[in-house]
Amino acid sequence: MGSRETPAERDGAFLNAAAARAGRPGQAGRPGQAGHGTKVAVIGAGSWGTTFAKVLCDAGSDVTIWARRSEVADEIKVARRNTQYLPGINLPKTLKATSNLAEALRGARLVFLAVPSQSLRQNLQDIEPFLEPSSVLVSLVKGVERTTTMRMSEVIHDTLDLEPDRIAVVSGPNIALEIAKEQPTGAVASCASIAVAQEVAQACSAPYFRTYVNHDVTGTELGGVLKNLIALAIGIVDGVGYGENTKASIITRGLAEMTEFAVSQGGDPITLSGLAGLGDLIATCQSPLSRNNTAGRLIGQGYSQEETREQMQQVAEGITSVAPVLELAKSRGIVMPIVQQVAMVLDGEMEPKNLGPHLATEDGIPRRELVLKRESKPGWKRLFGRRKERTS
Repeated sequence: MGSRETPAERDGAFLNAAAARAGRPGQAGRPGQAGHGTKVAVIGAGSWGTTFAKVLCDAGSDVTIWARRSEVADEIKVARRNTQYLPGINLPKTLKATSNLAEALRGARLVFLAVPSQSLRQNLQDIEPFLEPSSVLVSLVKGVERTTTMRMSEVIHDTLDLEPDRIAVVSGPNIALEIAKEQPTGAVASCASIAVAQEVAQACSAPYFRTYVNHDVTGTELGGVLKNLIALAIGIVDGVGYGENTKASIITRGLAEMTEFAVSQGGDPITLSGLAGLGDLIATCQSPLSRNNTAGRLIGQGYSQEETREQMQQVAEGITSVAPVLELAKSRGIVMPIVQQVAMVLDGEMEPKNLGPHLATEDGIPRRELVLKRESKPGWKRLFGRRKERTS
């Protein structure tokens, strides 16, 4: 009787087939070399978009970044700097920049999206006329759309009606300034097609940026969304002045909330213990460069949300994601005490000093640490099973 192919062997065949189609070496190829010549576009020239454009250039890709403001594009082209978002960082000479969408997207096989979550749908509508017929859209955005509670991959599918193998996400412990300084880190590229995930990973595997692959789009994406909410909680208790025990407890219980929520949506619990879950959670909770940690710390110190926004001059995606995540959790029967406490602090219903892991249950009865309820939907419906209700 012949031997049965294992999942690892099957995935390996997919990866090497993808590499062969692209005229590149297979899995044994050297990281950082496989992306040479791939034409890619980055939509959004904030700190993360600009940093990721640098990563793509350093991985050997042919990169054009689109900036909404022409002066930002001009500074990138002429001075090789983006002083507003990445002060002190020299950008690659090979990086092209423009404020013209048609120019940015012309011939782009991969289109990386690095715009605020609440403006993604409009940005997608703007770029649709200029997309190549076979281009793959890759979300770098870690948020949930408030009006629909959709993840960003769902927004892409809903807006452009692309098949699942043309939608990918990249996520992980990705503090922009550290990566721009070429401090080593890793990330996960995820797509329903493991071959496309490999193509995306090859395009952004630079010497200091190692990219892994999986096909758990839901878990990978939700890890990036949910860790922002826990980072807000960590920032709040840090601003209050609580110590490491409190923060460690919140991180650990926060990971349990993240995992239970992601699995209820169809995610794989293993993903939440990897780079896109635990890895991103640790980085975002402990780094003073984290926007969500910073926002939480200011709120914990007594600043209002408006004062926090004025001080930061950047969007903290976690604040905009709290309400839709709790709405989704309620619809699934998932209880998220820490995220609920963050919402209460943001709404002025709880003093920051009262936020803590000891408030995990209202009745004080000890509970199990983690109970997982799996999503029962099959196949692609777990990824893109929802549509925005359209009015005629």
